[in-house]
Amino acid sequence: MSAVALLLLFFIMASCSIKKHIPEDELLYRGGEVNIETDSIIAEEEQLQDELEAILRPEPNTKFLGVYPGLYYYYINQREKPGFINKWLYEKIGEEPIYASDVKTYEVDDIIINRLENHGFFYSSSASTLDKNEDDKIAKAMYSVSIKQPYTLASYQLDSLQEPIYTSIQRSVNRSEFKKGLRFDLDFLKTERQRIDHHLKSKGYYNFNSDFLIFEADTTRYSSRQFDLYLRLKSGVPKKSLVPYRVEQINIFSNYDIENDSITNDTIRFNNKNFIETESYFNPKDLDPFITLKEGDFYNPRASRNTARRLSTIGTYKYVNIQYEEKDSLLTDSTAVLHANIYLSPLNKRSLKAELQAVTKSNSFAGPALEFSYSNRNLFKGGEIFSLSTNLGYEFQMGTDSDEPSASSTSIGIKGEILFPKVLFPFKISDSFFDYSIPKTKTSLSIDYLNRSDLYRLLSGTAEFGYVWNENKYTTHELNPISINYNNLIKTTPEFDIILEDNPFLQESFDQEFIAGLNYSFIYNEMVDVNKTHQIYVNTTVDIAGNVVSLFGKDNSDSKTETFLGLEYAQYAKLDVDFRYHFNFSNDQKIATRLFAGYGLPYGNSELMPYIKQYYSGGPNSIRAFRIRSLGPGTYEGVDDGTYNDFVDQTGNIRLEANLEYRFPLFSFFKGALFTDAGNVWNSKENDALPGGKISSDFMQQLGIGVGVGIRVDVQGFVIRFDFAAPLHDPTLKDGERWDFQYDETRFNFAIGYPF
Repeated sequence: MSAVALLLLFFIMASCSIKKHIPEDELLYRGGEVNIETDSIIAEEEQLQDELEAILRPEPNTKFLGVYPGLYYYYINQREKPGFINKWLYEKIGEEPIYASDVKTYEVDDIIINRLENHGFFYSSSASTLDKNEDDKIAKAMYSVSIKQPYTLASYQLDSLQEPIYTSIQRSVNRSEFKKGLRFDLDFLKTERQRIDHHLKSKGYYNFNSDFLIFEADTTRYSSRQFDLYLRLKSGVPKKSLVPYRVEQINIFSNYDIENDSITNDTIRFNNKNFIETESYFNPKDLDPFITLKEGDFYNPRASRNTARRLSTIGTYKYVNIQYEEKDSLLTDSTAVLHANIYLSPLNKRSLKAELQAVTKSNSFAGPALEFSYSNRNLFKGGEIFSLSTNLGYEFQMGTDSDEPSASSTSIGIKGEILFPKVLFPFKISDSFFDYSIPKTKTSLSIDYLNRSDLYRLLSGTAEFGYVWNENKYTTHELNPISINYNNLIKTTPEFDIILEDNPFLQESFDQEFIAGLNYSFIYNEMVDVNKTHQIYVNTTVDIAGNVVSLFGKDNSDSKTETFLGLEYAQYAKLDVDFRYHFNFSNDQKIATRLFAGYGLPYGNSELMPYIKQYYSGGPNSIRAFRIRSLGPGTYEGVDDGTYNDFVDQTGNIRLEANLEYRFPLFSFFKGALFTDAGNVWNSKENDALPGGKISSDFMQQLGIGVGVGIRVDVQGFVIRFDFAAPLHDPTLKDGERWDFQYDETRFNFAIGYPF
């Protein structure tokens, strides 16, 4: 029997021994039950019963699979020497016992009656008893609730008020969902007050408060449990709360420094706004589109929030503070005046960073990496962010035999990027089209050199031009209408030439040196709401290449393919869907799941996908029980000769993957995880060099499956991850032998951040 099974058996047996620890004069409380009796038909009676049972107090001790683990470790820790493990388990899952003597049923009766009255069930009653079982030493509270017919709305109207607030409130009342026959409910009244307050704020009532509103119910006109509802203002409401405010002046301090706020500033008037700065820092015409406030408009908190959010997304400012200044001297019986002051505190304009890294990978490569980066957050005084980075890395393969030369890899790269906080487009696009945020235009250019000592030397370049914008809090769009990749094998070793000769498909994927097309990503991300119980993340990416280039292609005399600028170009369509669901429950525990599906379709000038666009499986962010790029395609088994060669060609144009992970706290900033991963890659066409790699109807039997445990160091969102995983289902084995828990093949994965 495994250690896990023994531990589980001990856990269950020990947890069953609760009864003997209960004191002689006590009974263990097992919760309560509500039985409802009504004198009329009540809508949603089952929901009402669930609500009443949810407010019963106290809550009983937790019972899991018929046992009380929390209680067991409470009683064990009452011993003189409970032991370290028992103390630790008590801190994690222990609970103090809840006895029948702790239950004050008469207090719960009052709570039930109060909740019923809040829902309009006046003159109801509740009677309680304790149902005791002396043999099992347990007790249960029984509540018999008699519910009377609820009071319903006959009419809803607004009392007379002074103008202009009377007309503003009346318009909101006319759109109210309070209709005749609505059951009285205190929560409905609170929601109605907040709705009216929100409406008034949007119409300029800067100083209004929902607490100024009061409801009065009159039942004297009816004998059939009906009431008239009247809305009025409390007495003593300040005059300035009853009039709308207009924004008379907008002042933008584009480089505000709180320590030097007395320095003389220059003021530039642009588009009915005052741009105030100590020096020429930010062009007013570039900053103006981010400000949705307008002079002469009524105060509107939504416009204020939009302005603050849009300014924060520029990336140039660390603080955005909007303050409104009341001009009491201009207060009248019908209107008041505000001045909007927008204080913008810039980040440091320039920064230089050097970073030395120690890199370890799941393919046994390790080594140092050095990176330098320079950034300018306001390059042309329009919020443009320019970044330039260079990197140098060296990796060598550990664990090889001393008689064999160690494979190594050297990489050098440089990348430049400019992010414009506006739309660069031949035609002007109205700013009102992007209400939530203004799109950013992204341009980048990078060149990389990679030397794998035992394989090849590769020179690659990438150029992109595109846009990224947020549609709302959760939705992001990213469109790159121009995406160009250039890859050139400038030198190959004889060993790699043999690999290419044996695998014409792999050679053809490297021959496609030029990739030009567009890509689009749609991202829906609820993970930004960290307190949400159910979180969904969806990332859908479409990548299309070669269509425009094909219009200018020329026939290649050496092959059937066409070339552009003397380079063979790729033509394909690729679709990825990455779906994730997180279920967050008590005590910082989480069930995290992911499903990934991707398909690449080569056509026209390409018979297969370019190598850099193909899928691979395995590694710290994929199927963790297998080395990176070592799983698949299909049932193909690479030749493990101790070098990089054994999985250079283990890629495919189809990928399917599913992950399930249970995350839980351990202590301090350490967290644990139990996980299982399943997936593989396949080819849509047969490749003689990769037998078993073509997808077939039994693809589900070809999934690589692994299970494992992990430890994570999570310090304020920065996560260092250690995962240990072993294969459970290996598709490279013979059919009938694939299900085998290979614990002796456990792989260690080290990574930064969560895998999904």
